[in-house]
Amino acid sequence: METPKSSILIIYTGGTIGMKTDAATGALVPFDFSAIYDEFPSLKRLNVDIDVQTMSPVIDSSNVAPDNWIALAGLIRDNYARYDGFVVLHGTDTMSYTASALSFLFENLAKPVVFTGSQIPIGVLRTDGRENLITAIEIAGARRNGAPAVPEVSLYFQNRLFRANRTTKRSAEALNAFRSYNYPPLAEVGVNIAYNFPAVIRPAVADPELRIARRLADGIAVIKLFPGLGEQILRSMLSAPGLRAVVLETFGAGNAPTSEWFIRVLREAIGHGIIILNITQCGGGKVSMELYETGLRLQKAGVLCGYDMTTEAAVSKLMYVLGLELSGEETLALLRKPLRGEFSA
Repeated sequence: METPKSSILIIYTGGTIGMKTDAATGALVPFDFSAIYDEFPSLKRLNVDIDVQTMSPVIDSSNVAPDNWIALAGLIRDNYARYDGFVVLHGTDTMSYTASALSFLFENLAKPVVFTGSQIPIGVLRTDGRENLITAIEIAGARRNGAPAVPEVSLYFQNRLFRANRTTKRSAEALNAFRSYNYPPLAEVGVNIAYNFPAVIRPAVADPELRIARRLADGIAVIKLFPGLGEQILRSMLSAPGLRAVVLETFGAGNAPTSEWFIRVLREAIGHGIIILNITQCGGGKVSMELYETGLRLQKAGVLCGYDMTTEAAVSKLMYVLGLELSGEETLALLRKPLRGEFSA
């Protein structure tokens, strides 16, 4: 019995992957993804049916904003019943932010949403976009025991599939531009696609309709500690009008200065209702606030532990949780537990 074809919607938001060289002028111009079968005949050998939508207007990923994330989530929700999986083409600079945000916006996702892009435009002969696109489509359409193989928001780049909210862009030039330092790949691609099924999140129930959060909060800041950060500068940052939460990038395993003024400034901000979430500046490893005196003092001041979250996941999680407009106690409870596999406690 022939396996039924999976239906895939490709959504092009902008970015390097969507550019090709104009034969007449030699300039880079947007690629017409509606002609994808003509450009990549090998796609016909995949057991998938492909439709394409281009978001209007397409954006450089450096200009992406939370409103774009809400619009993208809405587009997937509106097409959720019609397709078995989704591939989102996005610029690499902020792909981890967008993909992390969508992982939180989708409240009952049970289908694959695979983000990908490229470092070299798809119209350039040695582009990495061709393989990234074709493999992302194959993964989005893959099934295991009749169910989607990877029913979560993921990011595929250069032979590895990662949980999206565990990724960060590590290189502006290397083709393996993304890393997931604290969580293993969901799949590794060679001659075959080797899925790491125990690492994949699976929904308890596959609802026919996708629910998405309605808003993302603003008032989020990122403060990276460095030797020499002064009291007045830190105080002014924590006194910014409209500030609701801070991602505090600390040293090592969550350490920070033990100066009395430093702890006092943080305690005052927390007393005014500002949430401070502690994550490490290091690529790998996690915050363990009970290990050293400095971390313990932060904990006693009311700073929350971010464990091994990336900056991208911490920022987008705060936007999502604060956007729910829950009570202070409920908000803190959600921040203290993993919602979409974004950290390991």
